[in-house]
Amino acid sequence: MTRRVKAPVAAPKITFVYFDAGGGHRAAAEALRSAISGAHRPWEITCLNLQELLDEIDLSRKLTGVRLQDVYNAMLEKRWTLGAAQLLPIFHAAIRLYHRPIVRLLERHWREAPAEMVVSLIPNFNRALAESARNALPSAPFVTILTDLADYPPHCWIEAESEYLICGTERAERQALEMGHPPERVFRTSGMILNPAFYAETAEERPRRRESLGLDASRLTGLVMFGGHGARVMPAIARRLNSLASLQLIFICGRNQEIQARLQQIPFRIPVYIEGFTERVQDYMSISDFLIGKPGPGSVSEALQMGLPVIVERNAWTLPQERFNADWIQKMEIGIVLTNFRQIAPTVERLTDPAELERYRAKVRALENRAVFEIPEILAGILQNNPRGSAMQEQPAP
Repeated sequence: MTRRVKAPVAAPKITFVYFDAGGGHRAAAEALRSAISGAHRPWEITCLNLQELLDEIDLSRKLTGVRLQDVYNAMLEKRWTLGAAQLLPIFHAAIRLYHRPIVRLLERHWREAPAEMVVSLIPNFNRALAESARNALPSAPFVTILTDLADYPPHCWIEAESEYLICGTERAERQALEMGHPPERVFRTSGMILNPAFYAETAEERPRRRESLGLDASRLTGLVMFGGHGARVMPAIARRLNSLASLQLIFICGRNQEIQARLQQIPFRIPVYIEGFTERVQDYMSISDFLIGKPGPGSVSEALQMGLPVIVERNAWTLPQERFNADWIQKMEIGIVLTNFRQIAPTVERLTDPAELERYRAKVRALENRAVFEIPEILAGILQNNPRGSAMQEQPAP
């Protein structure tokens, strides 16, 4: 009689889908991959840049020669965001028009590069991603991880076709349940995905690190940062804060060399440090007292993890999917929401009061975000309990 034994199972192949519109989606994918590697999980992780796959049918590129994600990033940099809420339905209509070609391209990719799980870290394309995975990878679960604090329906993050959803806030979880998704397929984490580097202890003393940048060791320090592409409002903020004698500022300009040059031309009366693109944002946050920036889920979550209250702007120019973030900041009392950065000087002056700054810091300290370490556990559970997954194959013993 032939005895059958269980053959070793190959490392599951998991594909993370991202694009570079805004930069936060790639950062979330890389942070999650880093956490999985650090936990020594036997998974083979690959990352798919959806923009590159869809280049051949990118309508924006056909008409203008510029990729859609590059148009989006230029809008952020130049603050051409007024009316973005009205443009979004047009964008979604274009995606629906190209739905079948998008699905066919994705199906071809999945057949050439199969996976045991597909994880989306992007909005807007999840219907096509879910359908293509179901057709080409019938045994692979499709998981959507919201990298925004909440959905901006319809057809942004949560679709009827969404199979598993991972949400970082109570609002997003409630939105998924209200759409009719079963509770056992909706998972709540304690926040947004952050790079594991934001959880590392810093050995060097804070005053010494400030002095190494030419800053005052004990002065109130603001970090001004608007993502990887900077923002044209940064010089205006610099000029408005230049008269606050008790303040010093760190500017992170990203890849925006024009903004960096304009800041360097300002005759500052306060200590400043100006940096371009950096992958060590956590180092600058660790020596700062508060953040001035846009209400993006990534930069806000990073600041909060590093103990920094935030100052953001919410008005008609704020991206529609980020307006809830500003409302959440205000509700949680973890920062200050302005209608316009023209109010930045008196707002920062308020924070020079130690009692006022400590009040915000206490609210920030009450938060605990471990999402990047929680999500691998969730993905492992989905893989293990996947009803469509193939069980361990049994092979005859020699």
